[in-house]
Amino acid sequence: LDILLPPRKSVRDSETSLATKDEQLSNTREKFREMLNNGSMEDRVIEITVQKGGTPMMQVFGPAGMEEMGLNLTEMLGNAFPKKRKIQKVTVAEARKIFTREEAEKLVDNDRVIQEAIRRVEESGIVFLDEIDKIASSHGDTGRGPDVSREGVQRDILPIVEGSNVQTKFGVVKTDHILFIAAGAFHMTKPSDLIPELQGRFPIRVEMDSLGRDEFIQILQNPRNALLKQYQALLETENVELIVEDDAIEKIAELAAEVNDKMENIGARRLHTIMTTLLEDMLFQIPDKKITKVVITRKDVEKRLTELIKDRDLSRYIL
Repeated sequence: LDILLPPRKSVRDSETSLATKDEQLSNTREKFREMLNNGSMEDRVIEITVQKGGTPMMQVFGPAGMEEMGLNLTEMLGNAFPKKRKIQKVTVAEARKIFTREEAEKLVDNDRVIQEAIRRVEESGIVFLDEIDKIASSHGDTGRGPDVSREGVQRDILPIVEGSNVQTKFGVVKTDHILFIAAGAFHMTKPSDLIPELQGRFPIRVEMDSLGRDEFIQILQNPRNALLKQYQALLETENVELIVEDDAIEKIAELAAEVNDKMENIGARRLHTIMTTLLEDMLFQIPDKKITKVVITRKDVEKRLTELIKDRDLSRYIL
């Protein structure tokens, strides 16, 4: 409101004239306030003073561990560089968002937020180490080759899992009570190929079954961003309706499970390659041809993929 209609600056004038002007200004400001509240001025362009973006991040190279601290120039020099502001033209709707964000930032006590975040991490934190099998030494040979670097990575992880003080940008974090969960496919290696010290830090082991036909059917249909829904949304941009019959979905799931059994088991990622191969020609034809509806049947899936899957050499590179 002050930007649209700034308050009157005090000037020397008669008391009667001053009172009249104040009353007129007050009435006008109330009208503007009402217009702002009912949204009738949302598209009006105004000039506001906004804060410029923060100082870009700078990587610090120094002793071991310094790169993890994430120091930037502003933090190193404190308030030596005051925050700069600039004039920007925006709509009233955009200005409201900017002012709301700036006022909300003023209400946040960053020191308390950091302290609470560190406390929650130390007491309730969970760290998930995926693809842990990639750093396991194959066949127990840890004396040469790439196995040396794999064992080195394991020994770097070990003190964090055991419990140590980790230096971060926001302070020291103790990992003694953080829950560490590791997972891996272990197709080429096995858990016993990890160094004994690391094995001992993961005492509970759970073996999971590979994804099968039924799981693939659920993955294709149930998630909010399921693969079939993504393709349907993609074709909707071209005003094309995509329908995949239930028999076709079952066949796609069967073929995905079959290819995973015959070749490398890459789990649900196999569905991406199969769906891409199945719909590839159609996706290229749709922009040029006047198609409004596409129905995928079980026969379409068999015609497109069955022969390809039988050829192991060809399917290895395509699927």
